[in-house]
Amino acid sequence: MGAHQAVHLVEPESAHAAQVRELVAAGVLTDPAWRDAFAAVPRHLFVPFFFTGRGAGHERLWCEDPDPARRARWLRGVYADTPLATRLRDGELVSSSSQPSLMAKMLHALDVRDGDDVLEIGAGTGYNAALLCHRLGDGHVTTVDLDEEITESARSHLARLGYHPTVLTGDGARGAAARAPFDRIIVTCALPQIPPAWLGQCRPGARILAPLSTGLIALRVRDADFAEGRFLHTSAYFVPLRGAEAAHPEPTAGVPYELLENERFQFMLVLTAGALHPREALDLWRREGRPARERFGVTVSGSGQWCWLDDPQGPYVWPLGEG
Repeated sequence: MGAHQAVHLVEPESAHAAQVRELVAAGVLTDPAWRDAFAAVPRHLFVPFFFTGRGAGHERLWCEDPDPARRARWLRGVYADTPLATRLRDGELVSSSSQPSLMAKMLHALDVRDGDDVLEIGAGTGYNAALLCHRLGDGHVTTVDLDEEITESARSHLARLGYHPTVLTGDGARGAAARAPFDRIIVTCALPQIPPAWLGQCRPGARILAPLSTGLIALRVRDADFAEGRFLHTSAYFVPLRGAEAAHPEPTAGVPYELLENERFQFMLVLTAGALHPREALDLWRREGRPARERFGVTVSGSGQWCWLDDPQGPYVWPLGEG
């Protein structure tokens, strides 16, 4: 076997093992069940290529590149703790493989139990669905994506490792009614609001974990008309759910530019867009001691959706997603 073959065939295994060790050392794989899942599912089989750079300047790195140096760059990229751009359309990112440490945090926060039925919104490469299948079994996992090319690719990646969850092509905002009810919904694309259809597809007590603004909201579902919960402390950046347009506030006079770059303030600014003027948001943020993400929450009901600070019945409550 030549040196180039050895690089291609042997190194992915050692790189995979090293990644699992790094995630354990970082404290994001404390649950043995998820540690076993990450050890069993190699990321490189789900990301045979990815793109670096932006727009017309992007570069495609590929597992079968004839140049061994470029193959080595591909492998290093796959097992780095970073998100990877996996699908571009007209230079715009439409799908990605999420940062592994963030995936681990989200799966832990999903708080699954044996026998839970899980709906994943955003199939992507199929990597996250594979981790769920390893933990729960194929029959308990449904994943949906809008793009048939993405779902076909995810299905192929999953089958290569012997996983066969239900992979659906469709609008994730509509959920997957034919596979309901679900105990957990995990979302891997950014939202402006929680699609109401999801609540009706959940069992009472179900948990929804979804990116809003630059955070992760963990909602407990009471019934088809009500869910409520708080944000996790971690930041999260995802490709937007296609068909839904999130609000992006513009720099405004009266708000110092450096605060527009402040992660905590940016989170609040997006979350309250359309309800508070940026200057009002800044004044409140300062008055309340620069609140962290976990002080904010969201209520979803049949009459609307609100974000709030500290208390859903308190003085600081705003309509969600009206920017």
